Amino acid sequence: MKFARPEFLQWYGLLGAGLAWTVQLVLGFGVSYADCNTVGRQWGIDLVTWEIVLMVVGGLFAVVAEIAAVSVFLSTRGDEYDDPPPDGRRHFFSFAAMLGNILFITAILLSGIAAIVNSTCRPV
Repeated sequence: MKFARPEFLQWYGLLGAGLAWTVQLVLGFGVSYADCNTVGRQWGIDLVTWEIVLMVVGGLFAVVAEIAAVSVFLSTRGDEYDDPPPDGRRHFFSFAAMLGNILFITAILLSGIAAIVNSTCRPV
């Protein structure tokens, strides 16, 4: 099964979950920081709701990246790592992306749960 844009699937599968985790981590820090400030409290930011939304959206982007990596891996099945480009490269990158995406999905879940459970504002 050949895709219309195999290069896009290859690169999204390789980089999508890492980018999703980075965005979730940075935005989660901003929401947590805003929740601790008096000005941020005036905005009515509910920390738990925002962290759940960030975790779910980041997780969805990471799962889609895993699906893209698996689809590229299955479409290049039978190709060896030392085959000439682009098939050998796609097969290798998709295999690495499948492993890396599992780690990023776990990181998204763990950082989201930790931000929800851990109280960020502590009196000094």
